[in-house]
Amino acid sequence: MPAAESPSPAPLLNETIREKIRAYIPRYPDKRAVTLPALHIVHDHLRCVPYRAMEEIAELLDLEPSDVHDTMSFYGFFPQAPIGEKRLWICRSISCMLRGGDELLGVACKEAGVEGPGVTSGDGELTIEFAECLGICDHAPAALCDDGRIYGPLDEAKVAEMIKDVRERAIPEGQPAL
Repeated sequence: MPAAESPSPAPLLNETIREKIRAYIPRYPDKRAVTLPALHIVHDHLRCVPYRAMEEIAELLDLEPSDVHDTMSFYGFFPQAPIGEKRLWICRSISCMLRGGDELLGVACKEAGVEGPGVTSGDGELTIEFAECLGICDHAPAALCDDGRIYGPLDEAKVAEMIKDVRERAIPEGQPAL
């Protein structure tokens, strides 16, 4: 008697997400180049990119899931588990570190009421993470909100103001998350 096949899992990406990804294909020289925009689209909708989504992106772009994972893991913007409604990165590059970035990361976590970097607040609103480099060294020590707001140069008082600002200000409608 042949072994019964297990059913395929239900698709994670709905047709709207798939169409948004397909719309990028004509804009690029090949489908592989659509990987990064596809990751952004999925992240914007799900606030994460689970493994199943990577598989579905790969299928849409005629790639291997490992190709999608390679792109995803190169950038620090695509978590596999859900994150807060808003996301804040505190830079710890050499410029920021020399000006107290590591300490300010701890201050930001305390101000936001999270246990540490990579943790989401209890209300699900805010995730604070570190970034190896945000490329805004002229603002060191600096932070970046996922709606594009840049904060810096920071000190303890400005970190408290930043957390309040991030929590209180709504992300503009249609604003892409990083």
